[in-house]
Amino acid sequence: MKANGIRTALAFFTAFGLAASAMAQDSLQALRERGVIRIANTQSSPPWSYLGEDNQPAGYDVAVAKEVARRIGVAKVEFIADNFKNFVEGLKAEKYDLVMNDLTPTAEREKQVDFASAYGVEEFFIFVREDNNAISSIKDMPGRSIGVTAGTSNESWARKHMTTSDIRSYENGGLVFNDLGIGRVDAVLSSLFGGEKYKKVQNLPIKAVGEPLTYQLSAPAMAKGQDALRDAVSQAVDGMIMDGTVDALAKQWIGPNYPMTKGIAAAKAEAAGE
Repeated sequence: MKANGIRTALAFFTAFGLAASAMAQDSLQALRERGVIRIANTQSSPPWSYLGEDNQPAGYDVAVAKEVARRIGVAKVEFIADNFKNFVEGLKAEKYDLVMNDLTPTAEREKQVDFASAYGVEEFFIFVREDNNAISSIKDMPGRSIGVTAGTSNESWARKHMTTSDIRSYENGGLVFNDLGIGRVDAVLSSLFGGEKYKKVQNLPIKAVGEPLTYQLSAPAMAKGQDALRDAVSQAVDGMIMDGTVDALAKQWIGPNYPMTKGIAAAKAEAAGE
């Protein structure tokens, strides 16, 4: 009886493992059969994702997402707008299949969702008002207020590395820059491109100061257990890096002089050295 019980248990766990493996494989096939992949982004974080003049999603992340979908064999992308802080729970609740919006694969997020290969990178700076000469680097931030966007990796970085600053979290990335422009916060932690974009579009009197504080990779995120989807997306992204597509899209959407693939390599080297 005891031996039979063991054999029964082994058979059960073997069957369970095979079923789980089949489900992971079927996730990609199901998307292909459905013909639509749901991809979340904020649509409010240029140049990564935003609404263009035609009121349709645009930006670097959007362009990469469309190409990834094509390469993994899914005909159509349905973009779903959501806030950064909701992305992880949204994936777990199956509100969407992927998140592609400048989302950094942090250790905390990797406990809850999976990430494919990184396709983007940003340099993060402190931004201040143009007439502010008291803050020239992070060394000047103790006791001063700094705005961050809720749920983003720059908020996590600030809470870890700027513990003596007054960190203020904003739901909307645009509002944090508006408050900086009118002096409600002393500084904002942001990507260089995000800050420069808001400066130009909203005609804000702000500037980046000091050296880059950190690099942050961005990668497609998906629910745990979607192994076939993760591997296919990684293969697509790796191919886009190798054949020059990533740099071409970065040139189109971010700027002609931004070496995206070199930045991705530098960020990975920084992470490996930590």
